Amino acid sequence: MLTTRLPRTRSVRGLSAHGFHRVVYYEWGEQDNSNVVICVHGIGRNGRDFDVLGEALADTHRVLAPDMPGRGASEWLRDPMDYVAPTYLTTLTALIAASGAAQVGWIGTSMGALLGIMAAAMPGTPVARLVVNDAGPVLESAALARIGQYFGTDPTFATYDEFKAYVRQISAPFGPLSDEQWDHVARTNSRQRSDGTWGVGYDPAIAVPFRAHPAPANLWPLWDAIACPTLVLRGAESDLLSHATAREMTVRGPRARLVEFAGIGHAPMLLARDQVDIVVDFLRSTV
Repeated sequence: MLTTRLPRTRSVRGLSAHGFHRVVYYEWGEQDNSNVVICVHGIGRNGRDFDVLGEALADTHRVLAPDMPGRGASEWLRDPMDYVAPTYLTTLTALIAASGAAQVGWIGTSMGALLGIMAAAMPGTPVARLVVNDAGPVLESAALARIGQYFGTDPTFATYDEFKAYVRQISAPFGPLSDEQWDHVARTNSRQRSDGTWGVGYDPAIAVPFRAHPAPANLWPLWDAIACPTLVLRGAESDLLSHATAREMTVRGPRARLVEFAGIGHAPMLLARDQVDIVVDFLRSTV
């Protein structure tokens, strides 16, 4: 079994330009622990990506991992153009407020990393420690084009096994995961439809803004404004975060520590023990 300590499932109300929406999140650790970590997944993923990391941190932290709007168990938004950073940051601000914590750690993968950069750069930010997983102030256009080939296409599969094979194909850059890890990646992001067929576990409309503007603005000014301790993770074969950009992230702004994982592309899934241990050690460090 991949994990032994299943998370509690809770929810908050987020707000977009067209109304409120229910956001489901997963919680590990003691409910009164003020040492809170927010975990934010990639653009087509959900909060269950952090099952292993949440369990690993549960003895010292309260870990909160939302299904961002339109993903997993969270509600789909009324207007596809609300699937953008301001909506996501408003959602995450509501989650931080609900946690009662004055300061939080932030672990973000891909989209979640970009949102972490934005949040950590803001005046008065509650982000006290930041983990940026395989994204940066500049993203590589070839990777955005690759992701755009399948993201939001909403294919249909007759069986779960067919769906899992599809996930392994499009997610091959995640690296050499075990069969159990691949099943977790697929199972937690699957949706069985009323007719018995299978598809991805998100609203296909989340891709509408991405297709209109796949490349975010240059975020170097935001990176340079970050002051908290920061860890950057990178798959050594990543096509989204170049080695050159990652190295520059170590000498600008928060002067982040950089760790690269051999044999992995975009993005390290934080399921393997070596990846998890690096993040846990960083969040538990007082330096």
